[in-house]
Amino acid sequence: MSRIPERLRRKLAVALAGIAGLFVVWFILIMLLPYRRELRHPVPPGAPVSDPQFRRDMAGLFGTPIIGGNTAETLLNGDAIFAAMLDAIRDARQSVTFETYIYWNGQIAERFADTLIARAQAGVLVKVLIDWAGGLPMADDLIERMRAGGVELRMFRPMRWHTLTRLNNRTHRKVLVIDGRIGFTGGVGVGDAWSGDARNPSEWRDTHYRVTGPVVAMLQNAFAHNWAEASGELLRGPAFFPPLEPEGSADMQLIKSNTGSRNDMHLMFMTALAAAQSHIRISTPYFVPDQIAIEQLLQARARGVQVDLLLAGAHTDSYLVRRVSRRPWRALLEAGVTIREFAPTFLHAKLLIVDEDWASVGSSNFDERSFRLNDEANLNVYDRDFVAQQISVFETDCVRARTVSKADLDRLGWWVHARDSVLGLLRPHL
Repeated sequence: MSRIPERLRRKLAVALAGIAGLFVVWFILIMLLPYRRELRHPVPPGAPVSDPQFRRDMAGLFGTPIIGGNTAETLLNGDAIFAAMLDAIRDARQSVTFETYIYWNGQIAERFADTLIARAQAGVLVKVLIDWAGGLPMADDLIERMRAGGVELRMFRPMRWHTLTRLNNRTHRKVLVIDGRIGFTGGVGVGDAWSGDARNPSEWRDTHYRVTGPVVAMLQNAFAHNWAEASGELLRGPAFFPPLEPEGSADMQLIKSNTGSRNDMHLMFMTALAAAQSHIRISTPYFVPDQIAIEQLLQARARGVQVDLLLAGAHTDSYLVRRVSRRPWRALLEAGVTIREFAPTFLHAKLLIVDEDWASVGSSNFDERSFRLNDEANLNVYDRDFVAQQISVFETDCVRARTVSKADLDRLGWWVHARDSVLGLLRPHL
């Protein structure tokens, strides 16, 4: 091969530098420029969650019905969650649809792959949608083995030149639907970190829910929406949307957020907080609220509402989130908000409870990424028995948590607070 002339080498270097410069400009535009916000101020107080008007408001504002006749079984931690999900997949007769943000390598990943392949080879329609960013650690040979075994597997929004402007918009939904009749949602991903029962730092603490009843069709809708984007296929027919009879007495509503549409998850959370009369309980691994959410909590305290935050503590998977999370703590503590950090392991459970009558569970964290950037899906449950169960779970977790004080913040020193403030510039994208 002849030697490249000096002039051509210089031109190539300039071209490569230009491409690198364009990438840096693109990254800055995507990561740092402001994005669309609907709310300019906190939502004013409205009808209590126990009032029929609150239901009408929630159904009308977000365009999704509140459906009766459902049940939701609370599953705590990986051993119980994975067993229930895998058992349901093994029992599938017509279809399995599975959307997840995280699918890592390891024993749990292999168990899910083997079970999904077995059902596909038995003639069941198995469709799996994994977020491209969340699935980056997944080995290529595992993906190929699943596809060779009959699993229809797609990666959601892989990096392509024509999709760079949407690269920051991921699907964070966790939805598994069996035969269109049994649904699962919550916080767990497919990874060995969730194995066990939250007994030590290697066993993450999380909650998932097994759902039956007519609302399962709405969980299927959340999957079908993103599956159509990823594959071009529109899911129809009784294998995916069978007739569903009532299975219980709980009223439920699915709220999903989609890239490019209104920030429904943010609006829904703020509307619920504005309805609080006595107590707000929030469990989240990533507490990175925007100013509107902070003010919404402060206004609830000003109305006399008790506010309890249960957050991830020293055991976390995000150095940045733990530090940026602390920025609003002093104002919240001074207003009387109780902040606790879960001690035994990484707390990954996501839960919002308002008073004694309403809870929201699913994939959304209490952070700007869930509020505005990710595709999320949450089940709102209007049922006192279910809410009582979630309060019990929340309070049990609080027993294993450490209460944060203003003295704790004082001990951090000015340098730590200054560093956290600078890191806060990345807040919307953590």
